[in-house]
Formats: sequence, structure tokens, C-alpha cells
Amino acid sequence: MKTRTNIIVVSRRTQLGPVKKLLRPAQLVFVLGMGVALLGCGDGSDGTVSAQQGTGTAFVAPTVFQAAGPTVASIQNTVDQYRTALGAANNGNNPGPLPKDSGHREINWDGGGVDTTTAPVTPFNTFLNTRGAQFTTPGTGLSQAPPSGGPQGGLATLFNNPTYGTIFNTFSPLRLFTPVDSNVTEALFFVPGSNGTVPAKVSGFGAVFTDVDLPDGSGPSNTNGGRKASTQIECFGINGELLYSSSAPPSPGDGSLSFIGIVFTDARIARVRITSGDAAPGPNDDGTHDIVMMDDFFYGEPQAIH
Repeated sequence: MKTRTNIIVVSRRTQLGPVKKLLRPAQLVFVLGMGVALLGCGDGSDGTVSAQQGTGTAFVAPTVFQAAGPTVASIQNTVDQYRTALGAANNGNNPGPLPKDSGHREINWDGGGVDTTTAPVTPFNTFLNTRGAQFTTPGTGLSQAPPSGGPQGGLATLFNNPTYGTIFNTFSPLRLFTPVDSNVTEALFFVPGSNGTVPAKVSGFGAVFTDVDLPDGSGPSNTNGGRKASTQIECFGINGELLYSSSAPPSPGDGSLSFIGIVFTDARIARVRITSGDAAPGPNDDGTHDIVMMDDFFYGEPQAIH
């Protein structure tokens, strides 16, 4: 195992799950809220170092923000710190190009309080022109839905599983975001206002998840010992190289919220792969499956790739 250096982690935890194998040798700077600071890097971190060394480029560590707990308040402070790190202003639907330090973009899937369930589609281009983000999945498509209710019945009806109406919570009401027939979502970036014609890169990407149960290495040794964390974010550069990978911190119990945000000092992320849970939605969330939904996304102001 290679030793990572100069990794700065900002972490706030109100509940601490199993942490065996999560701590890696590193020089750390922690900013603590009320809770326990925890470094949680996915297995992709090892690949990050080797991938960048293979290109002759020195590994540049991002700043990583993490928080998990049972309520919105558990992660709110860390999310706000991450917003500031990206650029405090939310640029909303303003067309680009805008300077990197002008602010950031956010997607909360809620449409001003809409509770409809959207039909699964890929690519998901709702925010392609307005906020410069396109999402795809190898599954049937991507959908926005409340946990339950609304005219189409929300996640509980979309996946024909009534338990989904109670085990997931939102960070910003009313809807969550999910792939269908897959647990993988990929993001590409474009200059807002270009309608997907000008590819872009961003300085950072972060996401809120609900009901992350499994950290890296969780489970008894005779069954799930050494299993990978269920939920992670992988960031790739303009040439497809893995820049950084890290897992979302878990929190015990149904309806918990987890946040992970990664930010570099410059715009270098061209693609993001999100693995939400260790199985595609549909089955019960139990000892066999960790089913996870996504809420708010945050990313740096898209900068044109020249």
C-alpha cells in the first residue's frame, strides 16, 4: 500500500460506524464539528496514485469534505463549508462561460417543490444547458422521485417496494435522484448555455446520499469481511485518468444522510462516476443489500476544455 501525503480532510460525524480499515497513513488536517473526524478513502485512492504516476504527473491531493448522521443538521455545516470551498455563490441557471472563482452549481432535483416521479431516461439532460451537467447510467435510465406519494407514488411505486417510502430521507425536499436497473451514475460537464457543445471540466464534485450503511471493510470476517464500501465517487481527468476516489461515510439506521465532497485547487475533473449502494434499487435494504439514493449535487463552475 502506498502512503498518501498532503491529504486535507474536513469531516463531521454525529454517528460513527465501523471504522476498521478506513484509516490510512497520511498527513491530515481535520476541522471538527461536534463529532468524530474520520478519513474514509475508497480503494480507488491507491489507483489514483499509480494512475497519475503512470502519466508522469505528480499526485495532487484534493481537499475532501465528509459528514454523516441521522438528520439534515448532521451534515449541513460540512455542506456549507464545501460550498464555500467551491466558490460561495450558487450560479444557478446563469449562462457561461463564467470564471472558476465566480461560484459553483447545484442540483437539488426538486423543481421548486414538485412531487412527481419522472420516467427513467438516459442521458438525463434536464440540466445540460442550464447548469452544464449531463448524467448517464448503464441501466434503464435516471429518475427524480420523492420517497413516496405524489401522483405516481414515488420510489415506493417506481421500484415496487413499499419500504422505500420510509427508509430514505431528503436533504432538500421533495425528491431524490436514482438510476433504474443500475447503481452507477456518470456525470459529464459542459459550459452552461452551450447546450452540450462545449465540453468542460470542474474543480470539484460533491453529493448527498441517503441510507449509506456499509463502510469499507464492514461485516463479519466469515461473510462480508473486507467488502468494499457501498457508495463512492470517482473523479477522472480530461484524458480519462483517475484523479481521485473516495467512499461516502456511513451512518447506522434508516433514513440517514451522508455527504462527500472533493475539490482541487484548479478545474481538472472532466467526468465523475458515482456508485450509489452495492446493488441496483429494487430489493429490500437489508444485510444482503445496501440500497442508497442520491440527493443534492454540488460542483465547481464548469470551465471550457481547450
